[in-house]
Amino acid sequence: MELEIVSKKENKLLGRTEITFRAVHEGERTPKRKIVRDQLAAQLGAKKGTVIVDGMNTNYGENVTEGYAKIYASAEQAMTVERKHILKRNADGEKKKEE
Repeated sequence: MELEIVSKKENKLLGRTEITFRAVHEGERTPKRKIVRDQLAAQLGAKKGTVIVDGMNTNYGENVTEGYAKIYASAEQAMTVERKHILKRNADGEKKKEE
């Protein structure tokens, strides 16, 4: 999977960088949020806990996914600003296995 950053915008009021990205996944299914989040963190030099993938969309029959992600200055900032259901979607899934 190739991950390309389409736009990058600084939002100083909320202490985050807003990213629009495009993921090309020839012959593969739509990538999971965790994989996209990990690749964005590696590509931009951010910690995994500060990257939040807000949404992804793949049109029918295409091998291209477009999405929107936010990179916060700290994990605490993400917890205070971000909506709870988005935080749950971006959790690693380890908590579900323990419960």
